[in-house]
This record gives sequence, structure tokens and C-alpha cells, in this order.
Amino acid sequence: MRTFTQLVLMALMLGTVLAAPVYADDAQSCHLLPIAGSTTSLQHTQTVGVLYSENTLDNLHYLERYHAMAENGARNALDGRIRQAFVNSSDPELAIDWLMSSLRSTFLSVTAYDSLDALVQAHPDVVVMLDTHNQLLTPRNSQVQARFVATFYDANLQYIAKAEGSVEQQMASVWVHNKAAPEIAVQIERQRDVQLTALKQFDASLKSLVAAG
Repeated sequence: MRTFTQLVLMALMLGTVLAAPVYADDAQSCHLLPIAGSTTSLQHTQTVGVLYSENTLDNLHYLERYHAMAENGARNALDGRIRQAFVNSSDPELAIDWLMSSLRSTFLSVTAYDSLDALVQAHPDVVVMLDTHNQLLTPRNSQVQARFVATFYDANLQYIAKAEGSVEQQMASVWVHNKAAPEIAVQIERQRDVQLTALKQFDASLKSLVAAG
């Protein structure tokens, strides 16, 4: 009973401060609409400039709020195993660090820019719009999602290709009676597994694109 009461408290806090981010399509979020397809292929020797889409910036804010609530909300009332599971599975840096590392291990150099103007002035060989979307567990949502897309453009901002990974998983609600804390913690940790699976899919997709080039 105590565990359920703790979860209800956490549910109330998550429900009052979080709304799942709305995912915008490429045309809304990227602002790089190619006139024609590029003949450029992806090569290990290329320099790459990265921009974060509006989706990605919104997603980072969403994860930061979720993560902060997991770390600080009901600090002395929630079972430590459950709290840590929420914290581990909402790491705001997990996806961005992984995606940037994947790009850096693939290309000669990779630099993130704050604006398209700054990127264009740097004259990289390839432009990447990095688009991320996560949806985590809340009392109103039990469908966990992770979607990561890198859209590649040439120096003239013409479309080359996409690397992506995407996973959706419907989970049983954790906000129920008669579940022990360790069982609930394992269930919450699966949110992180969903992200990791999508990120591994992204790695495979990126490797396939470069191999084809």
C-alpha cells in the first residue's frame, strides 16, 4: 500500500508539470526543404555541420523537466529504487550524446551550430538536421516512444538521405495496486531500453548509408 501511495504522489506531480511533446513533421520542424535531390554521397572524409530541429529543442526541455521531477519531486517519500528508475530512464543527454558520438565516429569532423547562418558560414561538406522525439510514462500515457532522425543535405542544402531509428512500446501501467517496488522499477527502466534500441537502429541506418556511398 505504501508503494502505491508513493506512486500516486509521483503521478500527481508528473501530471501537473508534464505534457508529452507534440511531434511536428519534417516540413514544420526542419525548415530545410530541398529543391531537388543531391548527387552527393556520404563519405567518411566529409566535414559535417549539425543543427537541432525545433522538435529536438522541445524534446530536450521535456526530458529536462521529467528528469528534474524524478530527481527532486517527493524526494523523501518515494522508494529509492523507483526514483532511480525514473531518473535513469529520462536522462536528457543520453540520446544527444549518443547521436553526436555516432556522427563523430563516422565522419572526419562534426560540429553543432546554433543557427543555419553560422553553419553556412563555416562551409561544412554536409549539413545534418538532427530531429529527436521521446514520450515517457505518465499517469495519462503508457505508450513509450523514441524516434531519432538525421537528415543529410549537401553544401547547397539539397537533400541527400536520412538515417533513423524509431521504437514504440505499449507498457502496462505502473500506477496500480499490489506491485512490489523492484517490479515497478524494472518496468520503468524499460523506457531507457526503448531509447537504446532506437539509437542502435540509428547507428545501423547511418552505417548503411555511408557504406552505400
